Amino acid sequence: TQFHADESLNLPALRDHLDRLIQAGVQGFVMLGSLGENNALEPEEKADVVRCAVELSAGRVPVVAGVSELSTAKAVRHVQAMRDAGATGLMLMPAMVYPADRREAHAYFRAVAAATDLPIILYNNPLAYPVDLKPHDLAELADEPKFVAVKESSGDPRRFTDIANLLGDRYTLMAGVDDLALECGILGAQGWIAGVGLAFPEENQHLWNLMQAGRWDEARALYRWMTPALHLDVGPKFVQCIKLLLQEVGIGAEWVRAPRLPLAGEERERVLAVIAESLRTRPSLP
Repeated sequence: TQFHADESLNLPALRDHLDRLIQAGVQGFVMLGSLGENNALEPEEKADVVRCAVELSAGRVPVVAGVSELSTAKAVRHVQAMRDAGATGLMLMPAMVYPADRREAHAYFRAVAAATDLPIILYNNPLAYPVDLKPHDLAELADEPKFVAVKESSGDPRRFTDIANLLGDRYTLMAGVDDLALECGILGAQGWIAGVGLAFPEENQHLWNLMQAGRWDEARALYRWMTPALHLDVGPKFVQCIKLLLQEVGIGAEWVRAPRLPLAGEERERVLAVIAESLRTRPSLP
């Protein structure tokens, strides 16, 4: 989500960025995820962001809206608003803040699914949110046909094999941690919901195409170049890091919404050094 320096939405900049992504060949937009600073936006702003993506896409790619709310009731209202805004799918995070147990988490996911007719990507990121959707949880939820995919961000690529062994092709499995994308691709990921790729969209798409074609030597070489930047996707300040990267490559601004603040001091210099080296060694694509 692009902002002005005063933290207001910058929808023209967002449109320009999304158009650049389409030109690079990306196959879908996931709006209002963690990197989209979902929880810092007001409900009407969330709808504005999704409408912006839907209008810019004009049917060229699907638009998925993130669901990141504090309660089941708020999540239900949100998914209905996202449907009205034109979203064609949802990415569902667990209810924020409260560390739900398995019974509570499953009830939450099912209640949200019951409130919409849109297909849903289940987002598993136990390192950031206090719920872990393990393979046996996905098996229990598999009777809900609206759950069509999983963004697997546990940090353990073995999950891709465990899920496939348990459930076959029931879910479309998507990589969710940038600096594990190649490993997940080898293990059968059928999609990649990327962060750093927002700043390197052509390289990111080319890497994914190489992976899907099984051209592993070429993919490995490109991945090695990308990996220092991909590491910026991990950690509590990944939003600030990726937005600074966007600014440095000239396709965005680093403005975030408080309580986040732009990087400063040694931390900023360290990230800028990683970015500068990535730009210095940026490869030419075929």
